[in-house]
Amino acid sequence: MYKECSGGAAGQYKRPHGAAVDMRPLTFWLFCISILNAYPRISHSKDASRGLIPQEVRFRSLDYSNVLHWKPQSYTNKGQKFFVQYKVYGDKQWTDVTQCQGISQTSCDLTQQTSDPREWYYARVQAALHGTQSGWALSPRFNPYWETSVSPPAMRLRATEQGVVIRLRPPRSPYRRRRGSFISMRKLQKLTFRIFITHDGVLQETLEVEGCVTELVVKDQNPRTTYCFQVEAHLLQQGRSGTRSNPTCITTR
Repeated sequence: MYKECSGGAAGQYKRPHGAAVDMRPLTFWLFCISILNAYPRISHSKDASRGLIPQEVRFRSLDYSNVLHWKPQSYTNKGQKFFVQYKVYGDKQWTDVTQCQGISQTSCDLTQQTSDPREWYYARVQAALHGTQSGWALSPRFNPYWETSVSPPAMRLRATEQGVVIRLRPPRSPYRRRRGSFISMRKLQKLTFRIFITHDGVLQETLEVEGCVTELVVKDQNPRTTYCFQVEAHLLQQGRSGTRSNPTCITTR
């Protein structure tokens, strides 16, 4: 007959001959096996997280409208959600961009958050899918004043006996005056406008005027001849030009 168990020390049991067996090695090996079994799941989770990190995070700025863009690492991961934060250069604390939390699109308008053209900014993006979160993908440092591009001014043409009258209206920034009207880009940047005049696809003349000029007359052109005009804005301090406008054509008198 078996005897009832007596209250021995924890981790021991009595064999028929009364020899005690130390259970600690067995416990250790069971612990190691459980770690090894869990490792593939941990590794898989890390791989999934790395596979979600957004790519090519950068600002694009036109007329001080500052929009952050990025690319998902894989377009096959449908259902990804993105989270955006920003901070001023030198600050330690990141701030959530309220309208860009859990979004599905791959851009976020940070114009309001980056409205001081003298400051430098950072932004970062995190992706999430099925409960897995990626690490943060950081943008390069961004300054609106030095990095914004400028769109071409609006242009209207009118043929007169004296020549072709050109009217220019500079592009507007997203910033408003106290009364609500938009501030012109020429108030925020030193601009010149370059006007390109072509006939039958051949460049005839290039004019350059100050950004404050809103009207000029082009004279000495052939009568009853069609000319096409394009205009672009040039940033003087940055030394670069924006995109040219589409051609606008008119026939002289």
